Amino acid sequence: MTLSEFDKIIPKFFESIGASENVALIIYQVLAYLFLIVFAVVIHRVTALVLRKIVHPFTVKSKTHFDDLLIKNRFFIRIALLVPALLIYYSIDSDLFIHAKVSDFLEKLTTIFFYIIASLIFESLLSTINDYYNRFHIAKDHPISGIVQVLKILVYILALLGVIGFVFNKDLSSLLLGMGTLSAVLMLIFRDPILGFVGGLQLIFNKMIAIGDWITMPKYGADGTVLEINLTTVKVQNFDKTIVTLPTYSLISDSFQNWRGMEESGGRRIKRSINIDMASVKFCDKQMLAKFREIDAITKYIKLKEEEIDNFNSENNINPAILVNGRRQTNIGVFREYLKAYLRRREDINKNMTFLVRQLQPSEKGIPIQIYVFATTIEWAKYEDIQADIFDHILAVIPEFGLRIFQFPTNGGISGFLSDNSKTN
Repeated sequence: MTLSEFDKIIPKFFESIGASENVALIIYQVLAYLFLIVFAVVIHRVTALVLRKIVHPFTVKSKTHFDDLLIKNRFFIRIALLVPALLIYYSIDSDLFIHAKVSDFLEKLTTIFFYIIASLIFESLLSTINDYYNRFHIAKDHPISGIVQVLKILVYILALLGVIGFVFNKDLSSLLLGMGTLSAVLMLIFRDPILGFVGGLQLIFNKMIAIGDWITMPKYGADGTVLEINLTTVKVQNFDKTIVTLPTYSLISDSFQNWRGMEESGGRRIKRSINIDMASVKFCDKQMLAKFREIDAITKYIKLKEEEIDNFNSENNINPAILVNGRRQTNIGVFREYLKAYLRRREDINKNMTFLVRQLQPSEKGIPIQIYVFATTIEWAKYEDIQADIFDHILAVIPEFGLRIFQFPTNGGISGFLSDNSKTN
């Protein structure tokens, strides 16, 4: 039985049960179109099942990860949608479907569906390429997420132009030329994506920022690790686990701090001062020097320094009875030398990087003695422990050198001062 005979038998059947010729023809056409749609849905389900049975075992056995990412990004599921679309597109011209307007409408609808599915397939493929690229170490310094997002936008724009051109029977090139008049409007609408794309390229190619970098940008409340660099935003996870999104272009137009250099150097800077009460600074007498010689870290230093000073004073006929004559050691100078020796003995201090124990400008708060060294770790918790251990020791050892820490007077200090004055009076 041919199709031409089949499309006559069905209407005659409905006429035989009491339907008019027009009604029978309408019922036949409705059933035909419904059958086509149902059959297309069944074919889609069968195609998806076959792909699942064939592709999934293959990807499990495969050593590459690209096919796994294709499944993750729904590439094969979207490919399966082409089968029912092709079925409808090529079946609609058969003799079974005699209603020209309905057939023409379904054909146009199927063509639009092709444009949509094609754009989704390209989107899945681009997402897969991006995910596969992110598995390589180079992706940390040169992410392509922004470029991939731009390509996705272009694919969607081309699909939209294709649909518009098909519906209105316009050539794609004429549409693109016509869009030139709308360029100003498009620039306004897509201002942020364009700026973000340009900013993202500058960030990537100038190596200003990479995924995993620790950055600080107080203006946006960002102080943490870079998670993503996208077309319009950069996602940062702060150390309190909150997520901050920054406009990509803001990292070009505004200032931010990138701690990558510190992390790559393998050492983290300790830069902290402790203020010494200026009234406690004095020349060292013999008793003090004898006491300092008993400190293992500076025994050799005290001996060599005394010999150097004695030789200088004797060569220049200096009268040692007057304290201001000649050269003498001070307790704060010996203390600074002790700090150097103490820090050199610590294994958690990097001796190959900047190593300073220096005296800063005195002020109303005393004399600042600054420790400027680098720890051998970049881990935050360990770094804080090292820094705390050093200054715990410094605070405890300062009185051994006849020095005092400067601090604002407490209630106890004021009451003691008043009681001393009352006894004197």
